[in-house]
Amino acid sequence: MNVTPTNIKTDASPMAFPQPDAAAISEGEGIPLARYYLRIALRWRYVILGATVVCGFLGLIVTLLLTPQYTASTTIEISRESDRVTNFQNVNPETSIADQEFYQTQYGLLKSRSLSERVAAQLRLADNANFFEMFGTDSDSQAFEQVSGRYNAKGRLTRLRVAGELLRAHLRIDPAQLSRLVDIRFTSPNPGLSARIANAYAENFIKINLERKVQATSYGRELLQRQIAQAKVRLDESQRQLVGYATAQRIINLPGQSSGSGATSERSIVADELQALNTALSQAIADRVQAEASYRERGRGGASSDALRNPAINALRQRRAELAADYQRMMVQFEPEYPPARAIQAQLDQLDRSITREETRVSGSSEADYRAAQAREEQLRARVERLKSSYLDLRTRSIQYNIYQQEVDTNRALYDALLQRFKEIGVAGGVGVNNIAIVDNADVPEAPSSPRIMLNLALAIFAGLGLGSLLAFILEQLDDAIADPEEVEQRLGLPLLGTVPKVEGLAPRDALLDRKSELVEAYLAIHTSLAFATEHGVPRSLAVTSTRPAEGKSTTALALTTMLARAHKSVILIDGDMRSPSVHALAGIDHEIGLSNFLAGQEALEPMIFKMEDLGFSIMTAGPLPPNAAELLTGNRLTILIERLLQTFDHVVIDSPPIMGLADAPLIASRVEGVVYAVESHHIRSTVVKTALARLRGAHARIFGAVLTKFETKKASYGYGYEYGYGYGRDDSGRTKAS
Repeated sequence: MNVTPTNIKTDASPMAFPQPDAAAISEGEGIPLARYYLRIALRWRYVILGATVVCGFLGLIVTLLLTPQYTASTTIEISRESDRVTNFQNVNPETSIADQEFYQTQYGLLKSRSLSERVAAQLRLADNANFFEMFGTDSDSQAFEQVSGRYNAKGRLTRLRVAGELLRAHLRIDPAQLSRLVDIRFTSPNPGLSARIANAYAENFIKINLERKVQATSYGRELLQRQIAQAKVRLDESQRQLVGYATAQRIINLPGQSSGSGATSERSIVADELQALNTALSQAIADRVQAEASYRERGRGGASSDALRNPAINALRQRRAELAADYQRMMVQFEPEYPPARAIQAQLDQLDRSITREETRVSGSSEADYRAAQAREEQLRARVERLKSSYLDLRTRSIQYNIYQQEVDTNRALYDALLQRFKEIGVAGGVGVNNIAIVDNADVPEAPSSPRIMLNLALAIFAGLGLGSLLAFILEQLDDAIADPEEVEQRLGLPLLGTVPKVEGLAPRDALLDRKSELVEAYLAIHTSLAFATEHGVPRSLAVTSTRPAEGKSTTALALTTMLARAHKSVILIDGDMRSPSVHALAGIDHEIGLSNFLAGQEALEPMIFKMEDLGFSIMTAGPLPPNAAELLTGNRLTILIERLLQTFDHVVIDSPPIMGLADAPLIASRVEGVVYAVESHHIRSTVVKTALARLRGAHARIFGAVLTKFETKKASYGYGYEYGYGYGRDDSGRTKAS
């Protein structure tokens, strides 16, 4: 089948391989981002290791040169309030937000200027020259001038202020979490001095706190005494006013129980009497209703409740029922005129008369009870109405009385509260209980607290790791070389056909003859990728080029031709580099006849084709070197040559010259189906490769993909060690070795 390359390669875009996701790293996706940073770390591991070692060494030297510092610690307990001896309120009040403000205030007081200067004065640090020399204080000031080995007395205030600043600079307050304990730590080169200063801080803090409480107590007592005197005058005046109004209005109240709020509770005599009469009236009404109900049942023929409950009537009725039963049995056999029957009938009549008399008596008693209950109810109701009028008149007169009473209660409550508070202050001031206590005094430290060699060394190592990582990242950004297969797609936007390892000490032809070599396995994978490059499989005509010389393009062209030949295809390899030919050296011949002869007009192809028996394909050398190879390629002779060769061979592979600086490669690329682009790993810059690719695309050349050549596993990123160690790590004897 004849293939016309010029009718195939009109699309300059890359073939439909999976395009690289250039935003995979920038978007920070999980695995690509982790692999990206790990690749940087592995690639520049010696830079990171060197920076770590240097920083660790410097940190060790600096640590050894530092002056040892000793830290002494005193532990104190700060309570929210002082313990209450009198127990007027809860001993331990509930925690609130105000507690945080209280403790933060105490921590600030521990760092106050007045406390530090008081400690300095107690320890006579203002007159201690060794103290200032220990902390490297500048002695140029007049306050530090010495006369006869002693400081001048005039500058003592200045030295005291400086000493206080030094104490605050080396003081640390460490409150323990979720407790009331606070550690006062002081650090200095002298262990004994550190302990004395820490203990002096705790002692003077307690003294200052007590002095502040005493001052506050004295002021509070004086203020309360004045307020108590004023409250007493107002209470007496309000009581006199209340008694005078009650006497004038004839208001008599009985004392009641005092309420919890302290207000006076009084009971009116009229109100008590009205309450008692209301209770009696309610009972009288209930009695009258009950008597009336009994009275209304009088005319019901013994059916009243009183009659039914009367034992005499019930006994008579029981007797009558028995006689009536006997009479009915007798009537079964005898006539009513029978004497015994007549006797029983007489008894029944007598019982009926007795029952009637008893019911009449009971009914008369119910009526009398009803009349008496009704009279008592009317009497009580009249008395209640009279008391209601008296009570309403009393309430009218008691309005002003209640106002005076409320004023008395208010003044008495205020007076009692002030008096109670005055007593509390007196007790607290006399006892002098403090809310701060020393838990542990500071001991003289035996070991220095700083510098800590292991900690400083660890920090230096971490700093070295950070610095090394920063340098590695900067070098990675400055290094534009393509080091990993992923970067081919990410940086160049080309599909990756395969990766070829770097072979040391072995010629490419010899490596290709060994079918177990790592080079053969790499190009087998590339050959497989090319099978998906076009609809008809491996392109029938293709060119292999690179950006610059010595990137492995000739080896790639030779290897692809060999792989096609081993796939039982007839293949010819053309040396298209008419400036620096190399294919003729494979057959051990010269290049007296070849491509340049055909491009110059010679028609016979047979003298130009040489058979490579050991590799199984044919070659065409570059021919004599022309003065200007680009002029020979501008015509259509190369297209004609490819068409004629495709009539005989299944595939035509052209070893094209490099792109940069020459016009040959774009001209050759425009005559074939597509181009396989060789990129040397670790050395070629991606920007240069992009420029070369732009020239190819400008010539409307189709690029099948890129081959990463001379790849070194040791310089690769994480994720390639297993692949190449498994596939390529064989030596000449065919044994597998670790990558």
